[in-house]
Amino acid sequence: MAVETPSRSPGGAAVLDKAPEQVRKRSPRYKVLLHNDPVNSMEYVVTTLRQVVPQLSEQDCMAVMLEAHNTGVGLVIVCDLEPAEFYCETLKGKGLTSTIEPEE
Repeated sequence: MAVETPSRSPGGAAVLDKAPEQVRKRSPRYKVLLHNDPVNSMEYVVTTLRQVVPQLSEQDCMAVMLEAHNTGVGLVIVCDLEPAEFYCETLKGKGLTSTIEPEE
């Protein structure tokens, strides 16, 4: 809660000086990970990522898919817990292997 202290400006009007507000601690963020699977086509994975995470561009989705294909796991997005759980569960519902883990 901000503490307000009245003071007078040179013109005589009351001015309220606000104390600096406390900095809120950021909520923990989570990584949504896509795991490589030999079942789905690369095109299906890219299309599904675009549908599930609309803020990712086609190029972003291609990069995630290729990272998962080449290294075994690709970073889809880092976000708050609720959207991370939603993205993960939606990807699973569409046949893709996905997990979440806390961001370090």
